[in-house]
Amino acid sequence: MTDLTDITTPLAAQAIELPSWAFGNSGTRFKVFGSPGTPRDPFEKISDAAQVHKHTGLAPTVALHIPWDLVDSYSDLRKHAEDNGVGLGTVNSNTFQDDDYKLGSVTHSDPKVRQKAIDHHFACIDVMNETGSRDLKIWLADGTNYPGQDDIRARQDRLADSLAKIYERIGEDQRLVLEYKFFEPAFYHTDVPDWGTSYAHTAALGDRAFVCLDTGHHAPGTNIEFIVAQLLRLGKLGSFDFNSRFYADDDLIVGAADPFQLFRILYEVIRGGGYANPDVAFMLDQCHNIEKKIPGQIRSVLNVQEMTARALLVDTEALKKAQACGDVLGANGILMDAFYTDVRPALAEWRESRGLPGDPMKAYAASGYQEKIEAERVGGTQAGWGA
Repeated sequence: MTDLTDITTPLAAQAIELPSWAFGNSGTRFKVFGSPGTPRDPFEKISDAAQVHKHTGLAPTVALHIPWDLVDSYSDLRKHAEDNGVGLGTVNSNTFQDDDYKLGSVTHSDPKVRQKAIDHHFACIDVMNETGSRDLKIWLADGTNYPGQDDIRARQDRLADSLAKIYERIGEDQRLVLEYKFFEPAFYHTDVPDWGTSYAHTAALGDRAFVCLDTGHHAPGTNIEFIVAQLLRLGKLGSFDFNSRFYADDDLIVGAADPFQLFRILYEVIRGGGYANPDVAFMLDQCHNIEKKIPGQIRSVLNVQEMTARALLVDTEALKKAQACGDVLGANGILMDAFYTDVRPALAEWRESRGLPGDPMKAYAASGYQEKIEAERVGGTQAGWGA
């Protein structure tokens, strides 16, 4: 059995934030699927997220999405989270579901529309102040579908100006984290399509602005771990959105499509000082379209934990020696040995030693919680895209 003795301390420091929206209904561009037991408000989302932390010990905070998670009292929501053993984390803005933003939000040519989008971010910062959240995460759907539709450079100027206004409003202990996505819903060009654009804007803003790397937001064949290494080197990697993709922005369970890629990414995170680093937040960003939400999130955080354990097992000294002497196959073999190590039995024992279930998936299934919420959550409007 794998000996985890040398890596238990860093493993114990792992924390993966859950997205509130992962517990609502989701689907494809063709259909959003409902399921029994789906939360009907943010309080029920938090209750469900707390089950993931209860069974894994890996998910102590929950990210909010505004306006999907609007409530009358965020102090009440914060207390509800704390009563359930979790906290409130990142606040995510939304400027992609309003008719006014059809041609852009913070990059729109109309200053009134831009101001509306900026004001929305001000409102998100107000929520952060009530919840004690540190990070404002911004993902923009802004872009164009056709050549000549708008002035690409002018949109960058408007983006910079809008971000500067938002950045000026955040507190000294808060951060602005700018996500990127190379396409969709804009198909000709996206205003923040890659890590370089996000880096350029956040570098211009200041020390409290960072880049968010969503693992599903890259073209096929992109070397994501290179981007991780570069952003860590530059001191601008602020957070991860972990998910998995087969074709585009699929938002599937992390590690589902390419576990080896997840291992490589986590190795670079560890190697670059980004692991157990408070300046680099781990978060999931997933849509559970056909599977149950809570066990889907449990499976996801366990996948991250398992690949983290394997990455921590890499013999770094031996790897450095092999690299230094040009031993190509030897260096590759050291990585592959760690990747192929089955850490699951040892992790199960380690979890039990910490008072957690050895098999969180099995423990949740036996808990009766799923049956309870399916029986009790009858009536009302189920949460989902837009709620």
